[in-house]
Parts: sequence; C-alpha cells; structure tokens
Amino acid sequence: MSVKIRLARAGAKKRPYYHIVIADIRSPRDGRFIERVGAYNPMLPSDHADRVKLVEERIQFWLGRGAQPTDRVARFLGKAGMIPMPKWNEQPKKAAPKKKAQERLAAEAEAAKAAEEAKAAAAEKAAAEKAAAEAAPKEEPAAEAPAEEAKAS
Repeated sequence: MSVKIRLARAGAKKRPYYHIVIADIRSPRDGRFIERVGAYNPMLPSDHADRVKLVEERIQFWLGRGAQPTDRVARFLGKAGMIPMPKWNEQPKKAAPKKKAQERLAAEAEAAKAAEEAKAAAAEKAAAEKAAAEAAPKEEPAAEAPAEEAKAS
C-alpha cells in the first residue's frame, strides 16, 4: 500500500485550515486517512509558532515505513529538520514579457548603450581638442599689427 503525507483541507470558506495526514494515495484529498499527524494554518503569520504543528515521532515512524511527503509537506518537514530541505523550483512568471518583446527590449538597451558610448566619445574628443588648443603656443595678433603699420609708413 502506497502512503503519502499530505494536506487535507478543513476550515470555512475563505478561511483555510489544513490537517497534515497520512493517507493512502488512492483516497481523495479530504477523504479517508490513516492518521492525523499535524496541522497547518496559513492564516497565521509565517513566524507564528502555531502556523505549523507536527507530531514528530509519528511522522518519523511513517517516513521509516516509506511514506512520501507531498511538496508542501516536504517543505514543512525540511524546515523542522526532519528531512533534508527539498529543492524548490520557482513558479513561472506568467506576466513576464514573451520572447519577441524580450528581444525588442534587448535591442533597445543595446541602442541606448551605443548612444551613450558615442556621447562619451564625443565628449572625450571635445576635451582633447580643447586641451590641444590650450597647449599650442598662441600667436599674438597685436605684435603683428605694429609691424604692418611700420611697413605702410
């Protein structure tokens, strides 16, 4: 007989409360179970002591008999240190942009980066020209003017 450690929903409408039960895999979610080994109240804050209650010795007994926890119950047991913490895959982001939109955003980002680089290069070039103009010896136009006047007289 295959046995699971899973959640069975209880509580009122829009006020969920779950019992952690040992059940045959063929039984319905809220149907027949073998033993109740804990409770989960998602309405309480995550750091509240009564959010997850576990009967550790009975859970260890059933794990020794080959009972498999569901994903959510495995996380509870992992946090309690009864089993290794399971790998948790992130949920898909359905609102994320699709492939074409992501490509378009990447192209826009590259164009913006190229524009910034061109602007920076132009600023460097202008600064270099300004520095070169300041470093070059300046010819005094006032000195040339009296020489021309002397030739004319």
